Amino acid sequence: MLQPILALILWTFVMFIWMYGTRIPAMQAAKINPDDYKHPGSSGGVLPSKVRAVADNYNHLHEAPLMFYALAALIQMGGFADGLFVKLGWTYVVLRVIHSLIQATAGKVIHRFSVFVLSQVVLIVMAIRLIPQVFT
Repeated sequence: MLQPILALILWTFVMFIWMYGTRIPAMQAAKINPDDYKHPGSSGGVLPSKVRAVADNYNHLHEAPLMFYALAALIQMGGFADGLFVKLGWTYVVLRVIHSLIQATAGKVIHRFSVFVLSQVVLIVMAIRLIPQVFT
């Protein structure tokens, strides 16, 4: 489980670089003073949607994957990391990368939502599969 955990952490760093690689030039082009926007969401519609989408996804990578990290840590620490758990872990990571790419490239919301739901199903399967191993 350590490899999928690290892969998602590294992907989050990729999105961090992408976010600032688009945000800083957009802020400079719009002549935005960062001090005028010190509260989250206060930039309103000033930045282009594509720039905001990358930042939104970076934030999302600190929200939904929390359950993945917790489950993966329980699986690893409990010594339950068999082939199926590892495949589920990698499936979750791939789905989160696809989710990021859809969101950051201004893809359709329904596509992003569908991938998000699939990723949540993977987490549910992991959690359900972990129940008998933890409680027996």
